[in-house]
Amino acid sequence: MLAFPDFRGATRRLILANLAAYFLLLLASLAASSGASRFAGLLAFDPFAFLHGYLWQPLTYSFVHPGLLGTLFELLSLWFLAGFLEGFHNANWVMSLYALSVLGTAAAALALYLVALTLAPSLLGDAHALYGCFGGIFGLLAAIGLLYGDMQFMLFPLPIGIKARYLVVIYVLIAVAMLFGQERIYAFAQLGGALGGFAYVRMAPRRGFTFVVSESWFGLRNRYYRWKRRRAARKFEVYMRAHGRTVKFDGEGNLIDEDAEDKKRWN
Repeated sequence: MLAFPDFRGATRRLILANLAAYFLLLLASLAASSGASRFAGLLAFDPFAFLHGYLWQPLTYSFVHPGLLGTLFELLSLWFLAGFLEGFHNANWVMSLYALSVLGTAAAALALYLVALTLAPSLLGDAHALYGCFGGIFGLLAAIGLLYGDMQFMLFPLPIGIKARYLVVIYVLIAVAMLFGQERIYAFAQLGGALGGFAYVRMAPRRGFTFVVSESWFGLRNRYYRWKRRRAARKFEVYMRAHGRTVKFDGEGNLIDEDAEDKKRWN
């Protein structure tokens, strides 16, 4: 694959949202460096802070991009992987996959923090807050390796083709090797993002969780309206009986025309 996919749908929304967050933090850092650092620290995922009430961090840390080169690499990877998947799936599916991978990354970092805090604090190494969309990217890559394992990709920066499944294996092995270094919380979090992507592909609906939630909401709303209609029909039956007339409604609240039924019977 020597060209980037189309810039549309979920891919465009994700790229633009990350770019907007990057430039907002950059402008804030130019205006007041200390205040910007504190603000970025509030958005990055810190397991200790999350356990003490900073509940928004699993949703905001992926929009924090402090470095230009790292941000460029992440957004180009996000464009390529999300755009590739969007060529086979709709935008809701890709957005749900990315969101679950980001949350899986934060959940893995939190799990490692809790286990290390309880059993062996030295396992944390130089633990610090998580930031960047690497977890979502890892989840997208895992989904491609699982669904399109035979697809050939270029092994950047080398002009060598490699199948998607082998590329995923290489990244997983690198993350596993990083578990023995000082940034093991990052490595474990990446594996959590890959696990989130794997779980989504295996268990998610075909059209994504967003479609299922919207369908469930509209179904619930329609059931409520049908219940109101049946309730109004029962009240109308009581009202008409009180005035010496009898009317009947079916189970959906529709009026039963007995004269029409008699005419059909005799005709």
